Amino acid sequence: MAGSSELSIQGIRIRERVIGEGPPVLMAHGWGASIDLMRPLALPLSRLGYQCLMLDLPGFGGSAEPEQAFTIQDYASFCIDYLNHHNLKSVNFFGHSLGGRIGLVLAAAHPQRIVKMALSNSAGIRVEPTSLQRFRLQTYHKVRRGLESIGAAAAAARLRQRYNQHYGSPDYQNASPVMRQTLIQVVNEDLLAYAARVSAPTILVWGDADLDTPLWMGRKLEKTISDAALIVHEGAGHYAYLDFPEKTAEIMDALFRGA
Repeated sequence: MAGSSELSIQGIRIRERVIGEGPPVLMAHGWGASIDLMRPLALPLSRLGYQCLMLDLPGFGGSAEPEQAFTIQDYASFCIDYLNHHNLKSVNFFGHSLGGRIGLVLAAAHPQRIVKMALSNSAGIRVEPTSLQRFRLQTYHKVRRGLESIGAAAAAARLRQRYNQHYGSPDYQNASPVMRQTLIQVVNEDLLAYAARVSAPTILVWGDADLDTPLWMGRKLEKTISDAALIVHEGAGHYAYLDFPEKTAEIMDALFRGA
């Protein structure tokens, strides 16, 4: 990607791009995405007078995978080290989906580092599995353990492969082993307790047609975060900020410049 550069954080090679001048905004993308999908929002933000710092999170885009699976707290710690690398004591923050998870942890655990925050279609609320899903998973584990106990490792491996093919999400199926474990660790943690500790003024940008993180999740986060407002882009899906990048940039500018 033109204008991007590489650096090492925590011994992991990552790709970054910094554009614009002014108050810094750290921008974190969603699962399976990269700084390429941050750029359409960063461009209007930079024109409004902000320095946009975009990085491919470990395991995505042009950045290397971590040696061991990350938790969401690991991603937050990584972002703190990234800010330290740039000698930034505090920033405004934008996060989409997975990036929203990171923002919730950052703003709760490192409140002095996050001034104000905008989250688009943020993940972070764990949805409990249905009775059928629990039964299916319990049966799978029982059969698999039974096969392994009698030395039928090959049959257990085939069962695992078939189960993942039928019931694993596309993100899970397309991930490497270390990123599959990362995905499991990330999605299985409910971050509402972190959201309740967020004190930074927060704007939640959502699409009413989002099927991945439905609008009710945005409403739940709005009620949980002490100083939050939900703005809904009608007709937008899971990438609401990309459906309306100029409008989203204007909303963020109003938040960041407000008293």
